[in-house]
Amino acid sequence: MLIAGDGRPGAAFRIRVDGGGCMGFRYVMDIDDAVSDDDVRSSGGNAVIVVDGMSAPFLRGATVDWVEDLAGDRFEITNPNAVSSCGCGTSFSA
Repeated sequence: MLIAGDGRPGAAFRIRVDGGGCMGFRYVMDIDDAVSDDDVRSSGGNAVIVVDGMSAPFLRGATVDWVEDLAGDRFEITNPNAVSSCGCGTSFSA
């Protein structure tokens, strides 16, 4: 529904890892219509999920879930490559 509401044909849910955050790396999620042949693609529900080649090793084996609880509604990434992560789950160290 998130991507369908975006209205751009060929749009995908992009997850990438950037330097920053309180633990050294941070997750960045966006809707992107500039999908490259070099992107790693996966499907989840009705969405196409893409990860760039630099971020892929950091996210190998990770799962993404939508969580609704008292802390709010959000995407939650469970990443087996993270040595530690911050309390809010938006940054990690590898």
